[in-house]
Amino acid sequence: MKIVYMGTPEFAVAPLEALIAAGHEIRAVVTQPDKPKGRSGKVQMPPVKECAIKHGIEVFQPVRIKAPEAVAQLKTYEADAYVVAAFGQILSQEVLDIPRYGGLNIHASLLPGYRGCAPANWVILNGETQTGVTIMQLDAGIDTGDMLAKKTVEIEETDTDVSLEKKLSAAGSALIVDVLKEVEAGTLSPEKQPEETCFYAGMLTKSMGKIDWEKSAVQIGRQVRGLYSWPGAYTFYNGKLLKIWKAVPMEGKGQEAAGCVEEVTKDAVIVSTGDGLLKLAEVQLEGKKRMAVKDFLLGCRIGKGEKLQ
Repeated sequence: MKIVYMGTPEFAVAPLEALIAAGHEIRAVVTQPDKPKGRSGKVQMPPVKECAIKHGIEVFQPVRIKAPEAVAQLKTYEADAYVVAAFGQILSQEVLDIPRYGGLNIHASLLPGYRGCAPANWVILNGETQTGVTIMQLDAGIDTGDMLAKKTVEIEETDTDVSLEKKLSAAGSALIVDVLKEVEAGTLSPEKQPEETCFYAGMLTKSMGKIDWEKSAVQIGRQVRGLYSWPGAYTFYNGKLLKIWKAVPMEGKGQEAAGCVEEVTKDAVIVSTGDGLLKLAEVQLEGKKRMAVKDFLLGCRIGKGEKLQ
């Protein structure tokens, strides 16, 4: 099948590789423009662009996919279908009407739940034990199209949004290949999304990373894992930002107030919370490198009763 592939982040790389391996003709890869990244501000290519270049595939990077010149360019590819995975722009009906099979989206949740952006973050934050991917027929709405296929993915207690997205990307890669076979065979049975059970995963904000120590250890642990890639979970120690990269909830009730250090061992700092204890295992103090707590303690004499704010 002749395909135009639309995607931008790392999540979208594996599905592109799977489509190439399955023998589909990728007429072009459409991705977001190159952007400055990190403290250096160095302009970097999206991961999907790097993949396309590796395979010698034409890359198109429109600022606005709905712009007349972008629509005209898409028509020149004469695609049978668009396959979309975390592209980052909404496709207009005009764009979706160009290929005969329209657009197929690899969405990183089990629709109709967790429509919108950041579903992998929100399922961890909300304590879900399962999620998955849905292949859906795109329409002009935001993740409102008919569902074509689903695959469930288990969420482990140690999963971060990064590790979970890798699993979801792999599941979506296999599923889109199977769905395209059914598209060509005409054997799909699209399913409408029940609006009464749909809900959206909201945008993440930097302020979501600030730890409220009155919450339970389990909730804070989810915060650390669910916001791992951005913005990260953080607190303040002696006026400096302390980012928490890894933490493990523990049962038991501390004697100290919430947010105060309950115990310090050679490789952990255990903090009292609103319910339970939280074992800090990997941290990064403002201006320092990320490190295991055992290394952090070599240069920091944090003690029992000290307050994290």
